[in-house]
Amino acid sequence: MTTQDIDTTERADLAAFIAGHLNGRTAEALSTEFHDLLDSVRAHGKKGALVITVVVDPPANGVESAPLPIGVESTVKAPKPTPVKSLYFLDDDGNPVREDPRQLAMDFRTAPANDTFKDA
Repeated sequence: MTTQDIDTTERADLAAFIAGHLNGRTAEALSTEFHDLLDSVRAHGKKGALVITVVVDPPANGVESAPLPIGVESTVKAPKPTPVKSLYFLDDDGNPVREDPRQLAMDFRTAPANDTFKDA
């Protein structure tokens, strides 16, 4: 291997690119989304994800020396609370009802109020 085979070109650091993109507004927005995700994971005990995508468009009109439009997009998949469920029965028509239609109904009446007690 000769020195000609070694690539000595310094590559741009991705973290530095994101930090400087749109004068730091992109990094600030990503940090906010990241911390919101952390709060959701901690609150709900479920995993989540923050996906960061760097989108590079070709130069305008195919001109080789034209600038490249570069954007940074993000998607947050934060966990949500598990919805509370309630139990229902299906009646003869297939409609959900709160009381079991197979259960016999009992008529209840309110006992009269009595402030006097019997001594044993």
